[in-house]
Amino acid sequence: MASPGTWFVWFGIAAFFIFLFGIVLSVLVDSLGKPWFNTWLPESFTLGWYQESWARFDLTHIIGVTLLVAFSVIVISVIIGVPASYVLARSNFPGKKLVMLLFLLPILIPPITFGIPLATVMYNFGLGRTVLAVILVNLVPSVPFVIITMTPFIEQINPSIENAARMCGASMYRVFTKILAPLLIPGILAASILVLVRTVGMFDLTFLVSGPSSDTLVVAIYRAMTSAGGGESRQLISSMGVIYTAMMLLILIIALRFINPTQLVAQVKDSRED
Repeated sequence: MASPGTWFVWFGIAAFFIFLFGIVLSVLVDSLGKPWFNTWLPESFTLGWYQESWARFDLTHIIGVTLLVAFSVIVISVIIGVPASYVLARSNFPGKKLVMLLFLLPILIPPITFGIPLATVMYNFGLGRTVLAVILVNLVPSVPFVIITMTPFIEQINPSIENAARMCGASMYRVFTKILAPLLIPGILAASILVLVRTVGMFDLTFLVSGPSSDTLVVAIYRAMTSAGGGESRQLISSMGVIYTAMMLLILIIALRFINPTQLVAQVKDSRED
């Protein structure tokens, strides 16, 4: 017999998935059905809402901008974050904990608190409503995210491996590219996929600096909902929501091909035998 606590936990999990799938299913049905009022399901289904929303909101361009911003943020964040993580993992200096705390701030505090000053700077430099501005503002939380994720990976690598390579005449560049990089691939993949999901779903920072030609999909959905006082058909918004959910689900499926979600990365202290 299971304890009452176990039953309570399973009930909570079941309720969560019921509500989740119920919401997703209702949006999916709404995006496929013609308007209905007094019945559980519409009288007929159609794909016309997807075709109309794709043409009206130019989703080809919006999805292209979304992927361009996401992959640009990933590449730049990894280029900056991995060397910075190595420095933090391999060196001890006064104020190191304070530096780590500063890197945590853009992740912990609400994006809107630093998003408004960032947007002001972007518009003052003439970068407002451009794709470059969207990429730059998304780097602010993404680079610290890579650093916080990658530092434990680097700390788990025994420094004696690097010392042995340098004793054999390898330069720091070859040590980093030939020895450390293959060992860091799981961490880089984990950080990249997490940054990808975070960037695609980032609304606050993107909304403050984007424009009609630089909106990502999540911002485009919001603009469609609020355009003309909410005059757009609900089915058009639902179809855009389904496309966004399908894109995020595809990203999740690809991520699970490379990363085990149950694998935790922890800092391993060197023993005296090392």
